[in-house]
Amino acid sequence: MLIPTKNVRAGDCLGTDAFHPSGLLVLSAGTLLSAADIEKLQRLGIDKVDIVPPDGVASPPATATAAEAYSFSSEPKEAAREKAVIAAYQEAVDGIKITFEQALEEGFISPEQVARGFNPLAGRVHEEKDVVSLLLVLNNRDDYTYQHSVQVGMISYYIAKWMGQTEEKALLAGRAGYLHDIGKCRIDRAILQKPSRLTAEEYDEIKKHTVFGYDILKRSGFPEEITMAALQHHERFDGSGYPLKLRREAIHPMAKIVAVADIYSAMISTRVYQKKRDLLYVLRELYRCSFGELDPEITQVFIRHMIPNFINKKIQLLTGEIGTIVMTNPSDFFRPLVNFDGEFVDLSERRDLEVEHIFV
Repeated sequence: MLIPTKNVRAGDCLGTDAFHPSGLLVLSAGTLLSAADIEKLQRLGIDKVDIVPPDGVASPPATATAAEAYSFSSEPKEAAREKAVIAAYQEAVDGIKITFEQALEEGFISPEQVARGFNPLAGRVHEEKDVVSLLLVLNNRDDYTYQHSVQVGMISYYIAKWMGQTEEKALLAGRAGYLHDIGKCRIDRAILQKPSRLTAEEYDEIKKHTVFGYDILKRSGFPEEITMAALQHHERFDGSGYPLKLRREAIHPMAKIVAVADIYSAMISTRVYQKKRDLLYVLRELYRCSFGELDPEITQVFIRHMIPNFINKKIQLLTGEIGTIVMTNPSDFFRPLVNFDGEFVDLSERRDLEVEHIFV
């Protein structure tokens, strides 16, 4: 049964191999864990492991959470943590709704109010390891513009952390993502909520949100990192973006981070005119964009940190075969080592096999 590493006790038996997020084997299945082993797992950031239930203790039903499997309290710690994250997320969604309304009515917003809306969420999610699953749990088609703003804030925060930036800089990136679409408060709601593809004229109207956002944030006294992210998050390395058709180094660094977060969030979301795309497709598309449209370093840092979240998740090949990812490949993101009923296949060596879907 899968349980939080912090709840593991010396003498517990590892049910399956424990892997580092990079894909390296740390401890093998069957290991009787010592205090040193547990400390090692925690130090390496492995927050959950599969433990063989003690004799006389039945495995939990498939619907039980990891915390329920190892806790007998009425409020399992894991479930309580998840509830706290979801509550903080909803508060951030509610906060951005109010911020949009204030921006439309008054033409400016409060930096302090924005920090109160976003920072508690960052505080809740900064230790989450499985970012893929977290975002999927929180993803909801309702109130797309507001949910998207919060998710872009979260992803921008993660990217900045993964790039080695300080907590202060990461929070700044998070707020930049949180506010990147604030200019949409001035766009006709009928266009924003249109249940079909936009016309060329409607798309031109939508594109104005970058300039509107810059104007609102500039007048509100936000720092350059945030104002430029709003203005430039649709600029592209090859000059194909808008509103200024900037290229490469002319694009503000913060806008480059938010651009990656913006595209990922948009592509994994379900909208009235778009079905949610397969995660593998989304990451492959981002990878493709890193060779022309998006900053290659930022994009590949993002992908490199997302891919390890797929370890222990099931995949389906184009042939229909189902397997489990046991190790990622840092030199070929999309060709991991896969276990097919005891047969280990390195997809980097089997170019005839192609992953079609990842079950998360």
